[in-house]
Amino acid sequence: MKQLLILAFSFLSIASFAQKQLPIIKANSKTAKILEEDGLTKGWTIDPKTNPDVFTTSKLVKAKSVKFKTDIDSIIFKIKPGEKKDFIVLLNGKDSCLTRITSPEIKNFSKIKPEIHDSIPLFINSESTIYVKSVLNKIDTLNLNFDSGTTELVITDEVLKNKVKSDPKLYNTYYNLSLGNSDYKTRVYPAQLTGVGTEGRFGWDLFDGKILELNYDKNVMVVHSVLPKYVSKDKSFTSLNIRYFAELFLIESTIEQSGIKNTDWFLFDTGYHRTAMLDNDLLKNGNFPTDKMEVIKKVIMRGATGNEIPVVTANLQTLKLGKYDLKDVPVQLITGNKPLRGANIHILGNEVLKRFNTFFDFQNNVVYLKPNHFYNDTYVEQKKSGA
Repeated sequence: MKQLLILAFSFLSIASFAQKQLPIIKANSKTAKILEEDGLTKGWTIDPKTNPDVFTTSKLVKAKSVKFKTDIDSIIFKIKPGEKKDFIVLLNGKDSCLTRITSPEIKNFSKIKPEIHDSIPLFINSESTIYVKSVLNKIDTLNLNFDSGTTELVITDEVLKNKVKSDPKLYNTYYNLSLGNSDYKTRVYPAQLTGVGTEGRFGWDLFDGKILELNYDKNVMVVHSVLPKYVSKDKSFTSLNIRYFAELFLIESTIEQSGIKNTDWFLFDTGYHRTAMLDNDLLKNGNFPTDKMEVIKKVIMRGATGNEIPVVTANLQTLKLGKYDLKDVPVQLITGNKPLRGANIHILGNEVLKRFNTFFDFQNNVVYLKPNHFYNDTYVEQKKSGA
């Protein structure tokens, strides 16, 4: 018994010593901020009751700096993909809050045998909403929007209440979602709204480490374990690098009006059914001549949470995606609440994106776009305005 007590005390001493070696920063307020190297800033609440209190970075493709800033102190870490960093926040001089910054591990399914090439019928409606049939928990068949501007699985409150029989526990429990011949593990979240004519939406992260193809000419979504060789050889494809922002991803594009060009990062959002939404603050910073754009209409839109977003639709002379220029695009200008957690980001929607057959290479972090039969179609807003 005496030896066991000595051993137990030894372990406690080692654990206590290890914790004392962790970096310590001070705070007088529970409110803090976390700043990633690429400019992402997230509000943070220091919580002594959560041990450890974990912040997960954006998907990293290389090491980058993350800064944790309290009201009176700060600390900076260089963190690699799949790595974690622990430190102590000493709140009000008495509460020790074990805090962890972690980054997702890099996934890559290119080596699995046999290769995966799983084709799933893809549907698109008049509102540019794309969707597939899926099965939740082997019980509930659902029409789900593929929304590259979200993550995991979201189902509307109405469908959860009146249709879903498997009664999933929301937020923290993982469930099985069947798409084609494959099963994916995902948590379930509620929402008021989703893509028109669908019952919910699923995000890009289900396919992290794989290749996802959207072929609008053949009406299929295909999940690949390797990028088909013909994609890199086909000169009709244009390639754009992916940049990750929080749980989402962006590509670089250029807008032009009256001889003024702005190049910036756009959220790639197949769940947004219009052409593009341009952030007013970014336009101002780039001295973009919005006053030269012809106004088509003014409306109040609602975000995924039901929040009101005042939007002006105006004609943009050129939207450039890689080597392709789209002319006279009716875009939306954000004039009030930001749809993406207050961030200053332009958004590309599926009224533009559906015009390209697409490969998302989530192994090498590249998007490939090739014009399809929708490419020269009249935009919905132009049809409504009689243009």
